[in-house]
Amino acid sequence: MEIKQYDFDLPEELIAQVPLEDRTASRLMVCDRTEQTIEHRHFSQITDYLEKGDCLVLNNTKVLPARLYGAKEGTGGKVEVLLLHQTEDDEWDVLVKPAKKVKVGTKIVFGEGKLVAECTELQEHGGRKVKFRYEGIFLEVLESLGEMPLPPYIKEQLSDRDRYQTVYAKEEGSAAAPTAGLHFTEELLEDLQAKGIEIAYLTLHVGLGTFRPVSVDQVEEHDMHAEFYQLSEETANQLNAVKERGGRIISVGTTSTRTLETIIRDHGTFKEASGWTDIFIYPPQQLKAIDGLITNFHLPKSTLIMLVSAFAGRDFILEAYKQAVEERYRFFSFGDAMFIK
Repeated sequence: MEIKQYDFDLPEELIAQVPLEDRTASRLMVCDRTEQTIEHRHFSQITDYLEKGDCLVLNNTKVLPARLYGAKEGTGGKVEVLLLHQTEDDEWDVLVKPAKKVKVGTKIVFGEGKLVAECTELQEHGGRKVKFRYEGIFLEVLESLGEMPLPPYIKEQLSDRDRYQTVYAKEEGSAAAPTAGLHFTEELLEDLQAKGIEIAYLTLHVGLGTFRPVSVDQVEEHDMHAEFYQLSEETANQLNAVKERGGRIISVGTTSTRTLETIIRDHGTFKEASGWTDIFIYPPQQLKAIDGLITNFHLPKSTLIMLVSAFAGRDFILEAYKQAVEERYRFFSFGDAMFIK
């Protein structure tokens, strides 16, 4: 299958640069897979499309302020470091720019010495392994020195870093936000629960590979990035009970979807599990874990538009995206939402 089958024209001005003041004020495209219909609503109306007994599955990962700006010890040369994931206590896999300045043994100083990183290993594509030295608690030091690692297509500065977190973010570890969840407020979640809709949580720490367009011509040749996930026994039991009584599993975001599909693929049922997943979902694969999906509008030729195409059909999704462009929907992380049922 050729990657160009998942390309579409997107005017740059439709890429949302800042979040709306009200999280629930974004638009909502409702796509019915069975009837092949498309409705244009607002996200605050999502309650109209969810029923008592449904279960929303939310990814409670929390974005680290993972972008650091420092200087090489000795020369003062500026270096940008982006934390990817922790490998041991104070060791991290990171991306550095400019990579050519950072060799094994190079030390990078942040915040007048509050934090020092020493390169211990060279990796591909600007990747490095570093060991950090600091005083106190690492996450507190990071909070004081780091910036939110906004996606490369967002050029504006974020005035309130909490707007790149979901209101239910809890488990530190993401390099990017699970952006479908940015539309929810605590009040909306309370309203949904009052209607009899269950809320369940899992964790998948989002990696930067989620923004990477597929660079090969044939979809099957793409090397999928891996991300860490965790599903508790409590959530597994909750989801199995929903299925048994005929309720719908509504996944909030492609990250929740990838976690649930990984577990169903590996175990045949929802089960307590954790580990690394590099699951790559694209047509004609069938999704087995979910009955509905709330998601944002994704990059052309990305693994994410392939995932939603596997769920709803490529032609239907491309027609939905065509309408989204014509109706001037806002795209990507701070953009509008789609509910596929």
